[in-house]
Parts: sequence; C-alpha cells; structure tokens
Amino acid sequence: MVDRGAHPAVLRCDNGPELACAAMADWAARRVGLHFIPPGEPWRNGYVESFNSRIRDECLNINSFWSLAQARVVISDWKHQYNHCRHSALGYRTPAEYAAACRHTHTPAPASSTAPQ
Repeated sequence: MVDRGAHPAVLRCDNGPELACAAMADWAARRVGLHFIPPGEPWRNGYVESFNSRIRDECLNINSFWSLAQARVVISDWKHQYNHCRHSALGYRTPAEYAAACRHTHTPAPASSTAPQ
C-alpha cells in the first residue's frame, strides 16, 4: 500500500518484539505513525484478538503439524475457507464481498485543521 501512495496515517501495534523494534520504528518513521497498545490491554485491539482466537480454535488447536510444509498447507486451506466462505456476522457475505461493499460506500471525512491535538 505504501508503495502505491495509499497508506494509513497510523499503524496500531501490540508490543510484540516483531513490532516494538528499532527496524520497525525506523521504517514507520518515514511513512506512517506508530501507536502502541498498552501492555496488558488486549481489548484495545479487538479485531486482531478475535482473529487470533478464531485461528487458534478453528485451525491450530485441532491439527498436529509434522512439518513446516504441512503447516503451510493446512493453514493456507483454513485461510482460503475463512476468506471465501460466508459468515453470519457479515450478513452471510464472504469477507471479500463485504470488503468490496465497504470500499464502494465509504467516503473518508476531510481532515480538519482545527482538530484537538
């Protein structure tokens, strides 16, 4: 997204070592802002926590992986099913259908120069 010129103003991250490192901070400083979720407050990142719970319950906890190749295939199959099957929470639309509808109906509000700092 960044290479195409479309990127968010801020990335919300947890405090995992892959995100709270100098390389990530250096990369983001040139492109977008970083906002770290306070440690011990996972509810501030509900979408990711919900997804992590779902992949753990529906894929990782019910499979035994004997090799990295097998894990890649099983997780890829789960990801395809998750992204291309209908979900009741999305009005029985696939995530792709839901995302397409959101892109066509969402108009960002103009930035206000009088917004509180």
